[in-house]
Amino acid sequence: MFNFDGAVEAQKLSREKVFRDPVHGYIHIQDQIILDLINTREFQRLRRIKQLGGSVYTFHGAEHSRFGHSLGVYEITRLIVDKFERQYLSQMPGDGLWQASERLVALCAALLHDIGHGPFSHAFEGIFHTNHEEITQRIITSPETEIHQVLLQLGPEFPAKVASVINKTYPNQQVVQLISSQIDADRMDYLLRDAYYAGVSYGTFDLTRILRVIRPFKNGIVFDFSGMHAIEDYIVSRYQMYMQVYFHSVSRGMEMVLHSLLTRAKTCYLEKADQMKTQISFLEPFLRGDWLLSDYLRLDDHILSSYFNHWLDEEDALLADLANRFLTRKPFKSVLTSPEEKTELTIAIDQELVRLGYDPYYYFAENSSFDLPYDYYRVGQISKRTQIELITKMGQIVELSQVSPLVNSLAGKQRGDLRLYFPKEILTTAEDTAADQVNENQTTLLAAYYNERNDVTQNIQQRLF
Repeated sequence: MFNFDGAVEAQKLSREKVFRDPVHGYIHIQDQIILDLINTREFQRLRRIKQLGGSVYTFHGAEHSRFGHSLGVYEITRLIVDKFERQYLSQMPGDGLWQASERLVALCAALLHDIGHGPFSHAFEGIFHTNHEEITQRIITSPETEIHQVLLQLGPEFPAKVASVINKTYPNQQVVQLISSQIDADRMDYLLRDAYYAGVSYGTFDLTRILRVIRPFKNGIVFDFSGMHAIEDYIVSRYQMYMQVYFHSVSRGMEMVLHSLLTRAKTCYLEKADQMKTQISFLEPFLRGDWLLSDYLRLDDHILSSYFNHWLDEEDALLADLANRFLTRKPFKSVLTSPEEKTELTIAIDQELVRLGYDPYYYFAENSSFDLPYDYYRVGQISKRTQIELITKMGQIVELSQVSPLVNSLAGKQRGDLRLYFPKEILTTAEDTAADQVNENQTTLLAAYYNERNDVTQNIQQRLF
């Protein structure tokens, strides 16, 4: 059991501890509180939670964990805070500069921002109605966690302060924007880290330059105007990572299989638990809907993967088949569609599934993946994002897209696509059917499939609708 004896208020380590990191070189731990948080059972659990979920089935190197990402976000935040303390330390109340007292709040929030992620995070959340941000706050504020006990050493209100940063309600928005904004430590680390492990160059940008031009300003964060091109590079890199990696159609196909697998497992447990061979005690509270925080913290990718292996032997044919598809990497295939064409194509695929003996509830999925590369404040419209602002040598504040034609071309516009997913066998059956025997539904499916691959213009148009 972790030992929490003794006060460590703002205590510095007698000797700096470092973690080797492929992205940042070294991650520097200087504060006892940070080392104590890393050593808690809740934080160590992140070693067993993969960062990218379904993307690992497309980019095989992307096996990295949320543990490494969390350390990376901490390190970027530490570098920024150290710079703020050297160059922009507040001299008088209300001057809009950095308050030294915010250091540990910022560092702890950065380290713990993903502590609430569960196994196969987004698919799990969709099935069992969990929310990793809410759970993050519960872990930080719950007396039953080691993380809470560590944070208490800096005062009875300190856990609530850290949780409010995650919730974006912390009074000092400089701290909030360091952790959560359109150019924050979280995004900067996951772009570089995911690109590194995925083996792609899309996510690379000049982090050193961005860290040089960032500065605190009137309850927020701004960037020197001279750093505009480095920020442009970051925005474009983020856009490319979403289009080429995070929204990859094959990765989403695996996510659709996983979603159907967990859905079927839930149905089997609720309707015929006595017929299941496998004891799934760690998952049962979530299937019943009465889980506690302690139940959530026992789950990780390894536990769910072991259940998937056991489900191969279940008598329920749907559960066994879906488990096999996921474990042997047999993603659902997809066709690109539009809102106008979706209904006709959906009917065609649905009827073809039924004809071939597949249950559309489990073997058909619609996935809409869109991202807003950059957003800005518009009068009369609500934006959930803090716009990126530059400061000139004369002290004038300008919004990024107003001075960058490149960013302006991406600003305020959703990018992504809408896809319909189904088993590959549906497509191969249609392709193998003699031309004079192809039915109407197969004709519709094949037309959509080949149009996407043969008509580049259509593909581009679909991505921009």
